[in-house]
Amino acid sequence: MSVWLPTAPCSRACVGDPSGTVRVPRAVLRLAALLAVLLVGVVALPLGRWLPARWVRLFARAVVRTTGVRTRLTGGTPPAGGLLIVANHISWMDIPLLAAVRPARMVAKREIRGWPVAGFLTARAGVIFIDRDRLRTLPGTVARLAGVLRSGGAVTVFPEGSTWCGRAGGTFRRAAFQAALDVGVPVQPVRIGYRLPDGAVSTAPAFVGDDTLLAALWRVVCARRIEAHVTVLPVLAAGAHRERGALARAAEEAVGGRVRAAEPQGRAHVPSARLK
Repeated sequence: MSVWLPTAPCSRACVGDPSGTVRVPRAVLRLAALLAVLLVGVVALPLGRWLPARWVRLFARAVVRTTGVRTRLTGGTPPAGGLLIVANHISWMDIPLLAAVRPARMVAKREIRGWPVAGFLTARAGVIFIDRDRLRTLPGTVARLAGVLRSGGAVTVFPEGSTWCGRAGGTFRRAAFQAALDVGVPVQPVRIGYRLPDGAVSTAPAFVGDDTLLAALWRVVCARRIEAHVTVLPVLAAGAHRERGALARAAEEAVGGRVRAAEPQGRAHVPSARLK
């Protein structure tokens, strides 16, 4: 394992909700609805580049809604043209939630390509995979990102490099921001959080530690009354920062309000010795 490989102290010990769970038949129906929507996505994949962005956004929201999670989207509208979208990372649901903000090419760890169903979908959707164990491949990945941005496309990156439980967050890695600097495009920070109706943080959607995708899916469809809060923050204009470290820090500070807002009274973040 590389010394630069991002890690998070979160594990399944961090995951839990006081809201209880729905009955098993309802959870099964939610899971079936999710699979049905994903099947529609598989069928539509060959037409992906010709589908209107509005349809892609509707599909992305449908993926989240079938699990029983409601989406609350606030903030401005991301600008058109080349754009680097960056967000904190908690759950597998972060991906469709960001697609609902603006469809974009996603950057993901290489291991996802081997996942059943999800690996096929992400590969066909044009995801740019990054090998986090091989530092020497990083310049090539940054060049690919720059190529997409230069063509007027959008790229979505989770700069923390690992998922967190939602009560805390990690440092934004700088590499992807170099692509935005090289091409001269703005950066769009987005904050993601999962909450209960009373405002308490929900960690049920978190995909952390040694969790499996199936276990994370089942936990979400069993959960009650979760709301996904997606906040589109003010854009960081091209040229506002000339160095990638400064640009990464500015984006991290913008998104970082999630940590203070997410920390519930009387309940601290629960670390684990297991590093992801």
